[in-house]
Amino acid sequence: MQKRQLHIKYGNKAKEMVYDLLDKLNIASDIDKRNSLIGIKPNLVLPSPSNKGATTSPDLVEGIIRYLQDNGYNNIVILEGAWVGASTEKAFEVCGYNELSRKYKIPLIDLKKDKYKEIDVEGLSLKVCQKALEIDYLINLPVLKAHCQTHLTCALKNLKGCIPDPEKRRFHRLGLHQPIAFLNKVLESKLVIVDGIIGDLTFEEGGNPVQMDRIIIGQDPVLIDTYCAALIGYSKNDISYIDIANEIGIGSSNLEEAEIIEHNPGYKSDKDFYHSTLVKKLARKVTEDKSCSACYGSLIHALKRLEEKGIKPKEKIFIGQGFKGLSESGIGIGNCTSGFSKNIKGCPPSAKAIIDYIISQQ
Repeated sequence: MQKRQLHIKYGNKAKEMVYDLLDKLNIASDIDKRNSLIGIKPNLVLPSPSNKGATTSPDLVEGIIRYLQDNGYNNIVILEGAWVGASTEKAFEVCGYNELSRKYKIPLIDLKKDKYKEIDVEGLSLKVCQKALEIDYLINLPVLKAHCQTHLTCALKNLKGCIPDPEKRRFHRLGLHQPIAFLNKVLESKLVIVDGIIGDLTFEEGGNPVQMDRIIIGQDPVLIDTYCAALIGYSKNDISYIDIANEIGIGSSNLEEAEIIEHNPGYKSDKDFYHSTLVKKLARKVTEDKSCSACYGSLIHALKRLEEKGIKPKEKIFIGQGFKGLSESGIGIGNCTSGFSKNIKGCPPSAKAIIDYIISQQ
């Protein structure tokens, strides 16, 4: 796999999806030695099951562990430090990681209990947990979700769980963006696997889950975050730490030079999903017929970002496979509504593409 590549697989069976994609990409060949210390860093910001939209699915982690062990890599740890005020141990329990640990004999490391090392990054001193610094091959497993302060929390910000609690508070005093970018200069994500099965619409703590039905794999956290920002309706210019990370050489934010590979485009959802009160409110003027979660999730993120801008779409919005071959007066979302005179192409389109089109029609 090349660093400029992003690999996307759609679906909701995280364990099978990630195993198949890792195998197809032959990720094991990227790990130097069989005894390399492999660190899996999920997002367990608080004790909350992954279906609430805040935390990394244990099924995704299980698929990764099985792939690694099947390829002879057994020196694996899972490491995390929940946000200030939350218990990492409780998060391990509630989120299903204790069971994973027992089943696969994988140590769980609570970084809140770890020592730290102070490291200078371009004149900024950062305290970083010692165990995180000892990892040879770091697998970064963020959740695709919005954040109340930085708009997006994904690959770059997920490493904030690798610093002590007092340092987390200090990051906020420093404005978050610069220290988040600089932290990625210290801790290199060798592989990023984004849990985009279920994320959150508005808040890193969850509560307004949106099913997006995909995983995203890449080696460049800056490229990953740039791509994921568009998926939930933001530009890279809306998120300062992306630009900073690009400037200091963590990776590239140039999507035009990226190779985006969808491994099963046209995926169709095979289950219904709970919609929060907020999601239902946003969708009041949407006419939906057999839409897939990946497409519907993009629309919901777009409608929320438009609401934040004070913009209400003037025309009716249609989405779903039920509109194939039909034409209606309004805006059609995705390739299934290609017969509409006003249509946003994509299978699925990104939230950013939906936003840009709706604004152009106002």
